Amino acid sequence: MQQNKQQLINSLRTHRINTVIELRRVERALAQYDPKEVTEPLSNAWLHYVNSNNLLSELRSLTKNYPFSSECLDEAKALVVADPQRSRSWNYCWLVLHKLQEKQLIPKHAKQIAAKPVMWGGRAPTSMEVEQLSNAFVVEWTTALCQMLRRWDQPPVIAGR
Repeated sequence: MQQNKQQLINSLRTHRINTVIELRRVERALAQYDPKEVTEPLSNAWLHYVNSNNLLSELRSLTKNYPFSSECLDEAKALVVADPQRSRSWNYCWLVLHKLQEKQLIPKHAKQIAAKPVMWGGRAPTSMEVEQLSNAFVVEWTTALCQMLRRWDQPPVIAGR
């Protein structure tokens, strides 16, 4: 059992595990151990997962028609870093996904991107065109966000925070 724990921690530290499904599997497996031993490697693995663009890649794999906005994700990351309550969880990925939802960042960025002339072959779009494209972004991006958040049956938060 101790050897398995060390193997999992080593896999986290060397970033051999780099998908949300695998990281969640390891997170669940390590939940049985002393949090003092496993929180730091888990926390660093989630931080690496998000900052190495693996989260963005997975979100984009779920949004093939309208690739997820890196600007939207960057704003969520900045909001998490600026949030004094960020220490309530070791899981940076969950905090970022939760911030996307909590701050309604998807509709904001969908509208901004849909209004860009580059999305319309260089011409200024009509308000109806912006609305239609924005709605398509929102539907696909929100579906992907919900799919990612479903990986957690309960928020990975530290009790009392």
